[in-house]
Amino acid sequence: MSLASAAVLLFLVMDPLGNIVFFLSALKNVPAARQRFVIVRELVVALVALLVFLFLGGPAMRLLGLSEQALGVGGGVILMLIALRMVFPTRDHSLEEEVDEEPFIVPLAIPYVAGPSAMATVLLLMSREPARWMEWTAAVLLAWGACVPIMLASGKLSEVFGRRGLVAMERLMGLLLVTIAVEMLMTGVADFLAQHR
Repeated sequence: MSLASAAVLLFLVMDPLGNIVFFLSALKNVPAARQRFVIVRELVVALVALLVFLFLGGPAMRLLGLSEQALGVGGGVILMLIALRMVFPTRDHSLEEEVDEEPFIVPLAIPYVAGPSAMATVLLLMSREPARWMEWTAAVLLAWGACVPIMLASGKLSEVFGRRGLVAMERLMGLLLVTIAVEMLMTGVADFLAQHR
């Protein structure tokens, strides 16, 4: 996987466009003057979490005796469940979380930006080709950097696209994530079968 494709993959998995609705909902009780600070803080926390998983996830996996194939299949399953909830949202199974006060780490940083699928993706990248750690770090930074202006402009984007437009984008991102989830599942299963022939 090239640096560009890894960055695009991570950007899609972080799903900033789909997260606009959830960010606005979580920030509704935060004063407008403070919202920008909260968004930046949560994005930095998400970046730190992804970098920690990038560099420490592999050793943790080996310590627990988990295989790369299991991680790929597990990440694919989680991503599939999230993607299906994006494509077919219901009141009982919405990704939106109720936040009564200023959010801190949960749910903006984790799981909205640095969710299980994003963490699984960075783990897979590093575990498959650890020698390319500089490229994977750059991919995380590029994807995160592309998310920052979208999240900071979430209020304006909401006004431009409206609720229906944002829902349409969320479902489109969900369809793309379903495809990525299927690829992760197929790759994990194929690697497992190849290893046990």
